[in-house]
Amino acid sequence: MTTVLDTPVDALAPIALEELNERAALQTRVDRKYLLRPDAVTALLDAVAPVARVLEIGGRRRFGYRSVYLDTALWDSYHAAATGRRRRFKVRLRSYLDHDGPQWIEVKLRGPRATTVKHRRAVTDVPRAFADGSVDGAWRLDEDSAGFVAGVLAAARVDLDVSALRPVLTTSYRRTTLLVEPGCRVTIDTHPSWSLVGAGRGFALPGIAIVETKSAGSASTVDMLLWSRGHRPARISKYCTGLAALVPELRANRWQPVLRGYFSEGSTS
Repeated sequence: MTTVLDTPVDALAPIALEELNERAALQTRVDRKYLLRPDAVTALLDAVAPVARVLEIGGRRRFGYRSVYLDTALWDSYHAAATGRRRRFKVRLRSYLDHDGPQWIEVKLRGPRATTVKHRRAVTDVPRAFADGSVDGAWRLDEDSAGFVAGVLAAARVDLDVSALRPVLTTSYRRTTLLVEPGCRVTIDTHPSWSLVGAGRGFALPGIAIVETKSAGSASTVDMLLWSRGHRPARISKYCTGLAALVPELRANRWQPVLRGYFSEGSTS
């Protein structure tokens, strides 16, 4: 898939995954998300080109991602975020679409000082069809994966019956990852789309990129550059904002500015 970002990304120096992880693994981090139009992303890439390096694997610099988010019938994960609870969490299955490596079970938690803490492990029990977008809503975590999730949540003092988790939402996008300075990753997600499992409803934002800075704490050079150009972090969660766009009866005060703004330009299916 050719995008308006191809030329500036192709001009950047490459970095291998191993070195990227050594210099900016950031499993505990502060995330700041921005919603940018393609011309703003191109201007950002031009500005950081002298110092930025782009993740390259097997000659590729843009990678397809698909995540399947799990929640309970009562939307416990969603409501924890919507009401700003301190012990909020997300559970998802992640697939990398451009290679046949493992799929991952990931648990994201809210840490101290607004940090995000991510726990993950490879899984083999997930149907490969999940990576192709064919999600069975009746699927449940196997004993090993359920034990992993339960252990992470229990350590974080999240009280949840893990057996109640079920696939509820899929997201997909194309990602480019940059290292701009030590300890700071920047991801650029284009063509984001969402699909409600078992409901036949979908939503897409083809003209918007989700740019995310991931750093150990303080604002990065990229954050300050974006701020100087009038861009401010947006309150957006790929899971919660996407779900709110598809299930309007859910409480979504936290994400209304984004839903009324950029998300109002999205297309439904």
